[in-house]
Amino acid sequence: MELVGYSGPEHGNRDHKAFVLKSGSIRFVVKGAVSPDSPLIAHHAKHGDGVVDISLEVPDVDKCIAQAKAAGATVLQEPETVSDEHGSVRIGAIATYGETRHTLVQRTIDGQTYAGAYLPGYVERSSNFVKRDGAPKRLFQALDHIVGNVELGKMDEWVAFYNRVMGFVNMAEFVGDDIATEYSALMSKVVANGNHRVKFPLNEPAIAKKKSQIDEYLEFYTGPGAQHLALATNDILRTVDELTTEGVEFLDTPDAYYDDPEMRARIGEVRVPIEELKKRKILVDRDEDGYLLQIFTKPLGDRPTVFFEIIERHGSLGFGKGNFKALFESIEREQDKRGNL
Repeated sequence: MELVGYSGPEHGNRDHKAFVLKSGSIRFVVKGAVSPDSPLIAHHAKHGDGVVDISLEVPDVDKCIAQAKAAGATVLQEPETVSDEHGSVRIGAIATYGETRHTLVQRTIDGQTYAGAYLPGYVERSSNFVKRDGAPKRLFQALDHIVGNVELGKMDEWVAFYNRVMGFVNMAEFVGDDIATEYSALMSKVVANGNHRVKFPLNEPAIAKKKSQIDEYLEFYTGPGAQHLALATNDILRTVDELTTEGVEFLDTPDAYYDDPEMRARIGEVRVPIEELKKRKILVDRDEDGYLLQIFTKPLGDRPTVFFEIIERHGSLGFGKGNFKALFESIEREQDKRGNL
């Protein structure tokens, strides 16, 4: 990802430093506290590394906040206009599961679109990092979806929240044997906006013999939060190779997954040979609309909480239902190593 923006004490931000990273349409803001009184310190002490804010661009912040308030949402920030020499942005924020928030951003006001690096208070910033010869210009094109983990019995409440407050629709549901292994289980529902560009799967644990990945997350994150972020790529082979070179660790998948004749028959022809997927431990799934390729990193921080998914879609609108068992068994192996299964 490319460093494009910065906010810190040098520019009047006495609370924290923030770096804006960009790849395609993705914007990540990575923050670290500067002030000993920064709320970021308490948040990190409680949760560890994690996703604090899932921001959404909207055409009219005032209407969105008014609708959210009328629908019973907790408003964390009333709409306000912030400006600098590059123009103005109107922002507001509402609460979602746990201590996660949605900041709503309106970048066009009275026909004028904000032209700065990110938001007022940020300045343009580039990095001295030099890419290797032959490295692709970008690895990721978009943020495909963000998965949230909530407590047992709370999933339907948050599905209803997104239906009621944001007007999202129910896109998919996974329960029972589709989303269970011999030892653990969970339940999942997916909500999305009208054109399905914004997708939020929501998971809750289910009662089983042993602790599920959702139970482990809730324990170590000390509550609900964003479990993983799925990054869309046009070339998953190249992306995985590049990330592996840079030291990123991915979940392992047994060779038996790729050698299963039933799986090969169900998947049919895909753009890359199965042997190339096997070499990189990339999962593949097909539905009535097409197929997808996906792989998952190991947890990124010291706690077994947040991780990334890399996904390449070819028509498929799904989430790799056919891979759930293989994926969850892989996660269980990692849980067992940590003594958390």
